Amino acid sequence: MRGALSRCDIKVSSAGIAALVGKPIETTARAVLEAHGHPAIEHQAVQLEPQAISEADLILVMERQHISAVLSMAPEARGKVLLLGKWQNEREISDPYRQGKAAFVHAYALIEEAVNAWAQRLAR
Repeated sequence: MRGALSRCDIKVSSAGIAALVGKPIETTARAVLEAHGHPAIEHQAVQLEPQAISEADLILVMERQHISAVLSMAPEARGKVLLLGKWQNEREISDPYRQGKAAFVHAYALIEEAVNAWAQRLAR
Protein backbone atom coordinates (compact mmCIF):
# COMPACT_ATOMS: atom_id res chain seq x y z
CA MET A 1 0.00 0.00 0.00
CA ARG A 2 2.89 2.35 0.74
CA GLY A 3 4.10 2.00 -2.84
CA ALA A 4 0.64 2.53 -4.31
CA LEU A 5 0.26 5.73 -2.29
CA SER A 6 3.83 6.98 -2.57
CA ARG A 7 2.77 10.14 -4.41
CA CYS A 8 0.17 11.08 -1.81
CA ASP A 9 0.62 12.54 1.65
CA ILE A 10 -0.78 9.41 3.31
CA LYS A 11 0.98 7.50 6.07
CA VAL A 12 0.58 3.73 5.95
CA SER A 13 1.45 1.43 8.84
CA SER A 14 0.89 -2.20 9.67
CA ALA A 15 -0.07 -3.96 12.90
CA GLY A 16 -1.56 -7.30 13.80
CA ILE A 17 -4.43 -8.31 16.03
CA ALA A 18 -2.56 -11.43 17.13
CA ALA A 19 0.92 -10.41 16.02
CA LEU A 20 4.02 -12.46 16.65
CA VAL A 21 5.63 -9.31 18.02
CA GLY A 22 9.17 -8.68 16.85
CA LYS A 23 9.18 -11.50 14.32
CA PRO A 24 10.33 -10.76 10.76
CA ILE A 25 8.18 -11.24 7.69
CA GLU A 26 7.40 -14.91 7.06
CA THR A 27 9.84 -16.46 4.57
CA THR A 28 7.18 -17.60 2.09
CA ALA A 29 5.56 -14.17 2.16
CA ARG A 30 8.95 -12.57 1.52
CA ALA A 31 9.60 -14.91 -1.43
CA VAL A 32 6.20 -14.14 -2.99
CA LEU A 33 6.74 -10.40 -2.59
CA GLU A 34 10.20 -10.60 -4.14
CA ALA A 35 8.86 -12.73 -7.02
CA HIS A 36 6.43 -9.90 -7.77
CA GLY A 37 9.14 -7.25 -7.81
CA HIS A 38 8.82 -5.95 -4.26
CA PRO A 39 12.24 -5.74 -2.63
CA ALA A 40 12.66 -7.37 0.73
CA ILE A 41 11.90 -5.02 3.57
CA GLU A 42 13.04 -5.20 7.13
CA HIS A 43 9.72 -5.66 8.87
CA GLN A 44 8.99 -6.73 12.41
CA ALA A 45 5.50 -7.62 13.54
CA VAL A 46 3.82 -5.20 15.93
CA GLN A 47 0.63 -5.58 17.92
CA LEU A 48 -2.30 -3.27 17.21
CA GLU A 49 -2.76 -1.01 20.22
CA PRO A 50 -5.70 1.24 21.21
CA GLN A 51 -3.59 4.37 20.72
CA ALA A 52 -2.85 3.44 17.09
CA ILE A 53 -6.56 2.82 16.54
CA SER A 54 -7.48 6.25 17.88
CA GLU A 55 -4.78 7.98 15.81
CA ALA A 56 -5.75 6.27 12.54
CA ASP A 57 -8.17 7.82 10.08
CA LEU A 58 -8.80 4.47 8.39
CA ILE A 59 -8.10 0.89 9.45
CA LEU A 60 -8.19 -1.81 6.79
CA VAL A 61 -8.52 -5.44 7.82
CA MET A 62 -8.57 -8.68 5.86
CA GLU A 63 -11.43 -10.54 7.57
CA ARG A 64 -14.73 -9.58 9.21
CA GLN A 65 -13.60 -11.11 12.49
CA HIS A 66 -10.80 -8.55 12.50
CA ILE A 67 -13.37 -5.74 12.44
CA SER A 68 -14.92 -7.20 15.59
CA ALA A 69 -11.52 -7.56 17.23
CA VAL A 70 -10.59 -3.93 16.52
CA LEU A 71 -13.96 -2.68 17.76
CA SER A 72 -13.63 -4.72 20.94
CA MET A 73 -10.42 -2.78 21.65
CA ALA A 74 -11.87 0.58 20.62
CA PRO A 75 -15.66 0.75 20.07
CA GLU A 76 -15.31 4.40 19.04
CA ALA A 77 -13.50 3.21 15.87
CA ARG A 78 -16.80 2.09 14.34
CA GLY A 79 -17.05 3.55 10.85
CA LYS A 80 -13.32 3.72 10.19
CA VAL A 81 -12.59 -0.02 10.29
CA LEU A 82 -13.30 -1.54 6.89
CA LEU A 83 -12.41 -4.61 4.89
CA LEU A 84 -9.40 -4.29 2.63
CA GLY A 85 -11.59 -6.04 0.03
CA LYS A 86 -14.43 -3.52 0.39
CA TRP A 87 -14.32 -2.54 -3.29
CA GLN A 88 -14.36 -6.22 -4.34
CA ASN A 89 -17.88 -6.88 -3.00
CA GLU A 90 -16.75 -6.81 0.65
CA ARG A 91 -14.39 -9.72 -0.04
CA GLU A 92 -12.53 -11.23 2.87
CA ILE A 93 -8.89 -12.23 2.38
CA SER A 94 -7.83 -15.25 4.41
CA ASP A 95 -4.51 -15.16 6.23
CA PRO A 96 -2.21 -17.55 4.34
CA TYR A 97 0.07 -18.16 7.34
CA ARG A 98 1.13 -21.84 7.53
CA GLN A 99 -0.90 -22.74 4.43
CA GLY A 100 1.88 -23.09 1.86
CA LYS A 101 3.11 -21.08 -1.08
CA ALA A 102 -0.08 -21.38 -3.17
CA ALA A 103 -2.08 -19.71 -0.39
CA PHE A 104 0.44 -16.85 -0.23
CA VAL A 105 0.34 -16.38 -4.01
CA HIS A 106 -3.47 -16.31 -3.92
CA ALA A 107 -3.54 -13.88 -0.99
CA TYR A 108 -0.98 -11.67 -2.74
CA ALA A 109 -3.21 -11.42 -5.84
CA LEU A 110 -6.26 -10.52 -3.75
CA ILE A 111 -4.33 -8.01 -1.65
CA GLU A 112 -2.79 -6.37 -4.71
CA GLU A 113 -6.20 -5.93 -6.32
CA ALA A 114 -7.70 -4.54 -3.12
CA VAL A 115 -4.78 -2.19 -2.43
CA ASN A 116 -4.93 -0.79 -5.95
CA ALA A 117 -8.66 -0.13 -5.56
CA TRP A 118 -8.09 1.69 -2.26
CA ALA A 119 -5.15 3.64 -3.69
CA GLN A 120 -7.28 4.91 -6.57
CA ARG A 121 -9.91 6.15 -4.15
CA LEU A 122 -7.54 7.61 -1.55
CA ALA A 123 -5.37 9.39 -4.12
CA ARG A 124 -8.29 11.53 -5.33
